[in-house]
Amino acid sequence: MLKLRAFITAMLLTFGVSSMVAQTPTGPVDERWGDQGDGTFANPVLNADYSDPDVIRVGNKYYMICSPFHFMGMPVLESDDMVNWKIISQIYSHIDLEGYGTMSKYGQGAWAPALRYHDGLFYMYVCTPKEGLFMSTAEKPEGPWQPLHCVKARPGWEAPCPFWDEDGNAYLVHSQVGAGPIIIHRMSPDGKTLLDEGRTLYTGHVAEGPKMFKKDGFYYISIPEGGVPTGWQTILKSKHIDGPYAARRILEKGSTPINGPHQGAFVDTPDGEWWFYHFQSADPLGRVVHLQPVKWIDGYPFVGTDYDGNGIGEPMKICAKPNTGVNNTPFAPQTSDDFSNGIGIQWQFCHNPDTSKVSTNYRHGWLRMDASKAPNIRKSVNQLTQKTMGYKGEVLLVMDPTLMQNGGRAGLECIGKNFCGAGVQKNENGLSFYFEKEGIVADGEHINENTGVVYIKLSIDAVSNTYQFYVSTDGTNYAKCGDSFAEGSRDWKGARVGIYSYNTIEDAGAALFDKFTYTTDGPQNTHFLAEGRVALCPFCVMGDIVYLYERS
Repeated sequence: MLKLRAFITAMLLTFGVSSMVAQTPTGPVDERWGDQGDGTFANPVLNADYSDPDVIRVGNKYYMICSPFHFMGMPVLESDDMVNWKIISQIYSHIDLEGYGTMSKYGQGAWAPALRYHDGLFYMYVCTPKEGLFMSTAEKPEGPWQPLHCVKARPGWEAPCPFWDEDGNAYLVHSQVGAGPIIIHRMSPDGKTLLDEGRTLYTGHVAEGPKMFKKDGFYYISIPEGGVPTGWQTILKSKHIDGPYAARRILEKGSTPINGPHQGAFVDTPDGEWWFYHFQSADPLGRVVHLQPVKWIDGYPFVGTDYDGNGIGEPMKICAKPNTGVNNTPFAPQTSDDFSNGIGIQWQFCHNPDTSKVSTNYRHGWLRMDASKAPNIRKSVNQLTQKTMGYKGEVLLVMDPTLMQNGGRAGLECIGKNFCGAGVQKNENGLSFYFEKEGIVADGEHINENTGVVYIKLSIDAVSNTYQFYVSTDGTNYAKCGDSFAEGSRDWKGARVGIYSYNTIEDAGAALFDKFTYTTDGPQNTHFLAEGRVALCPFCVMGDIVYLYERS
């Protein structure tokens, strides 16, 4: 099998043009993605909004983190073949700073983190655009992760990346909000203190998202330039860490339909292969992850293949899987949950949750979500959400509305460019189905108080960008709930699905949620229900931060 993969890899790299699916920016979408089960994978390798991915290898395992922005918290994913991924932990559960508990920090939060392994510890660095630079460490990627430590209370920074040289000296590179320039600082060996004010290494054209590494005695910094929708990937190279750095464009859209390609990480295998992860902005899904083969030529990485013959790499659609020695049955990150053992690790709260209002102890196998006062879904505390995945899918939620009180609304949501929800509302006339889009409510069919559970379904077609809710009282006969709607990115994130409970009058009532079943296209979804839970109490709270500088 390994010889076959090596042969496939050689053929794809030699005859790269033949591996590209016939697809144009305005033509049909090739809906293949992920592990194809035949020794190849199709890009996107991870067809979900794992924006600004950073990936490292430790031994024979690979680990990924991404930008959660205002969602809590930051997931850590693991793979042993670079293609199939599962979520194994979350680094924090709260951002206990001003605004993150009041639903007012959409688009803020954790931007473009970096993950590194050094001297027996995993390190995560991230900036929030208005508060500063933070880091956390863990002995194991599944945690526990240490409370986030404020390295520098400086607004306006983004995309930090630490680097430890062979001589023990430590450094940190970062860009700035709005992009550029690329700045480097000396850092204490423990990674907790910056030792200088920094110096500019490179300005470039909308240069951001630096990732630093060293190979064969040279320092390299990978950066995206030109902006997310239309940019390219640049590599900086120098014999000295302080520069000067030579710049070379190494990956661009070229003749392919892959816009960007933006940000990412170079990763090697134990056998010496090199690969590059990057994202593509692909609404309505958001920023999806691609994986490209890398060849080193004259001391520079050549990424993907050169379809248009201009000497610069372009993204490939179909590639032979990395030669990791692992042959997995294809799978994708967790989606479905039956709440039988807490809340699945794939879930993220929108902003800081009120953990006193969420419980899995009220009724076994059910999630209880008490309703806080809010005018609409977007302002609703305790939205519990996860990424949409793949081009097409279906979500089915089983819900018990008997604990709802007057003014209550609860159900299944789809949020992104449009904040939409379908479910049950209660008023002076009793219970009824309802549909909500951007705060505008449409009443639906009346529900008998003795009905018991109700069923809410969402049909997802990201290719045609068509989303449609359906409702049922028996789980067999479904009716449309509201009009179909389109989705897209908003606040830097693509479309998501989730559950919610709020009350327009007061803090009163609750909704009970049973099985949340999310089936998607692409690789088989595996629930991994026993492999991780979201904590219902903070396991890493930014209120524990020790500030080393005065906050400005």
